[in-house]
Amino acid sequence: MRLLFTGGGTAGHINPALAVAGYFKEKEPETEILYVGNRGGMEEKLVPQAGYQMAFITISGFQRSMSPKNIVKNLRTIERIFTATMETKKIIKDFAPDVCVGTGGYVSGPVIREAAKLRVPCVIHESNAYPGVTTKLLSKQVHTVMLAVPDARKYFDPGVRTVVTGNPVRGEVLKISREEARRELGLDERPMVLSFGGSLGAAMLNRAAAYMLAESAKTGRYQHIHGYGQNDPLFLEELTEYGLDLSENPQIRVLDYIHNMPTCLAAADLVISRAGAMTLSEIEAKGKASILIPSPNVAENHQFHNAMALVKRGAGDILEEKDLSGEALWKRVEKLMSDPERLRGLGENARKMDILDANRRIYDVIKEAYRSKGR
Repeated sequence: MRLLFTGGGTAGHINPALAVAGYFKEKEPETEILYVGNRGGMEEKLVPQAGYQMAFITISGFQRSMSPKNIVKNLRTIERIFTATMETKKIIKDFAPDVCVGTGGYVSGPVIREAAKLRVPCVIHESNAYPGVTTKLLSKQVHTVMLAVPDARKYFDPGVRTVVTGNPVRGEVLKISREEARRELGLDERPMVLSFGGSLGAAMLNRAAAYMLAESAKTGRYQHIHGYGQNDPLFLEELTEYGLDLSENPQIRVLDYIHNMPTCLAAADLVISRAGAMTLSEIEAKGKASILIPSPNVAENHQFHNAMALVKRGAGDILEEKDLSGEALWKRVEKLMSDPERLRGLGENARKMDILDANRRIYDVIKEAYRSKGR
C-alpha cells in the first residue's frame, strides 16, 4: 500500500501522523509512505528524523485581523493557494497514493482537497474536541473523519461519516510505571507535582508557577518538577525574587526543557499543564489528575474545549488564564492535594477516557478507505 500523509504547523498535527505511519510499517513493512509538509514548518525537521520521505508545498494561513500588514499577508496566502494546488497535483500524480491521510494544519487543506478531486480515498484525523476550520471544510470530501473524542461529533453535518479513534499515544509513555519512574528520578514518598507550559514555555503559567513553588518550599510537603520552556529566561530571576533558593530545596527541580517527559508524567501525582490534545491524551493514558490551564491564544479556543471534555467527565480540573494567578494556582493545588479521594477520582476518570488502541482503530479506518478505492 502507498500512503500519503499530510499535516503540520505543530507537533500535535505531526506526531499523530508519525505514530500511525510507524504502526503501518510494523504491521505491513512493505508500505510506502510519503509525507507532504510545508516548507519551513516543524515537519521539515521531525519527519526526516522519523525516517520518512518528504515532499513540500508552500502554503500559509489567513490572518483574521485586517491590518494593512495582514492584508498583504492574506494576498500572499491567496497566491500560495494557487501555487500549492499545482505543486500538490504533481506530488499526488507522481506518488500515486492508495490513501491520503490528513492530520490537520493548513498544509493539509490543499493536499486533501486535490487528492479527493483525483479520486484518491481520503481520511482525516481531528485531535481536538473542537474541530479546526480545515477539518470542517474538508469533512464532506473525505471517506471518514476520525475523532479523538466523541464531543467533536456535534460540529459536523449529519451526512459526514465520523469514527471515534482517539489520539495515538507514544509507546514510551505507556511502558514505564509510577514506581519505576519515581526510582529513576530519585523521588521519595512525598507527592510529586509536574507542571509545564510546553517546549517554549508559557509566560502566564510560569508567573503563577513561580509563586506556587516558592509557597510550596515553605512547607516542603511536595516534590515538584517544573518545565519553564526555552523562551522565558526571566523565570529563574522570579524564583529568586520570591526568596526561593533552589540549592536549599532539592525537592524542587526546574528545567528549561523536560527531555524525559514520559518518566516525569508516570511519576506525577498531579499534572498542571496547557490543554493541547496530545498532552491530554497522555494524561488520560497514565490516569493522572490534572489542573488544566487552556491557552486562549489558539485557533477556535480549542484548548478550552479540550479541557472541558475532561472536566465534564470528572477527569480534570480547569483554571482559565483570565482567573490565573500564583495565589489562585497554589490554592487549587493545596485543595486537591489535601483531598486524596478527589485526586484519585480525577485520575481514574481520566483513564476511563483513554483509548489505548487508537493506532489500531486508525489503521482499520485507513484499510477500509483503501478497500473502497474504485467503488
